[in-house]
Amino acid sequence: MKKSIFLISLLLSTASIYAQTKVTMGVTRGKDFGVVYALPKTEIKVEVKAVKVTYTPGEFGKYAEQYLRLNNVSITPEEHWELTGIKIQSIGVPDSLRTYFVKMKDKTVAPLMELTNDGIVRSINMPVSASKKRVLPKPLVQKKEKINPRTFMTEEILMATSTAKMAELVAKEIYNIRESKNALLRGQADNMPKDGEQLKLMLDNLDEQENAMTEMFSGTQKKEEKTFTFKITPNKDFKNTVLCRFSTKLGVVDVDNLAGEPIYFNLTDMKTISIPAEDKEKEVDGIAYNVPGKANISIFKNKKLLYEGEFPITQFGTIEYLAPALFNKRSTIKVLFNPITGGLVKVDQEENK
Repeated sequence: MKKSIFLISLLLSTASIYAQTKVTMGVTRGKDFGVVYALPKTEIKVEVKAVKVTYTPGEFGKYAEQYLRLNNVSITPEEHWELTGIKIQSIGVPDSLRTYFVKMKDKTVAPLMELTNDGIVRSINMPVSASKKRVLPKPLVQKKEKINPRTFMTEEILMATSTAKMAELVAKEIYNIRESKNALLRGQADNMPKDGEQLKLMLDNLDEQENAMTEMFSGTQKKEEKTFTFKITPNKDFKNTVLCRFSTKLGVVDVDNLAGEPIYFNLTDMKTISIPAEDKEKEVDGIAYNVPGKANISIFKNKKLLYEGEFPITQFGTIEYLAPALFNKRSTIKVLFNPITGGLVKVDQEENK
């Protein structure tokens, strides 16, 4: 059965007519004029971030220890995944069971109700979207192209008759670059730069050459970050629920893929709100809003805590109503709601002149 909720009109007409506005819970019928709004329910959005690391051995990898004293340099290509982080946020989605219709009777003025694009109530008599600052797009950062170390090779290196000889000459070139950097830093170079900016530019170029040629021995690592998103509707507690699985070879995989180790999701109602027994015959007045509860969320892998935090959960809370006595012809009530939780953010009163 539908419940009718009566409240005083939130705005006065130009003739200062005092009127009532009718709010109906559920789906309405007929040709009544009014505003339909919804309260949100909570969804938990979990983002698991992982990095795919691809190692490519250097051309002179087997000579790394002999010429550059680099230990444990692998000459075998490798690919593996690393779990880098977990991010959790609560989001509000329209609750189809908490939909309301504000009906305007004849000769009344509708309240200024602002809704989100999903139809969730955002404010009453308090425009929010117009006051939001415009967020400028971030400038695109151009990715620097990888340098080909062969562009720094001398004629002697390129004319070498064997890989071993070429590796030896490249190593000598690396040592020469290091000596040049030390001479610049000590002020002993033959052609010293005129100022600090020119010195920095010269050192950066030498670092670039050294790193490119050193990678011919040490190899290179390419890292590719990926984000895997999971959504959970917390209508109950979750105890050691497998969120997904993680494999160092395959990355983040599905729950049923036993090639990965399980990542467990726990959600516990903290019971911060005492929820009264629902009285279906009780008549309620006012504009509905949520009083969200709280939940503790933790994520584990191999008994290692990866994440823990507290989040508001509307399903663990209750619904209250703004009293009709707040809305009278002597003042205008401005209400701001949290569109994620449906809870009250603030209520202001402005005296009418």
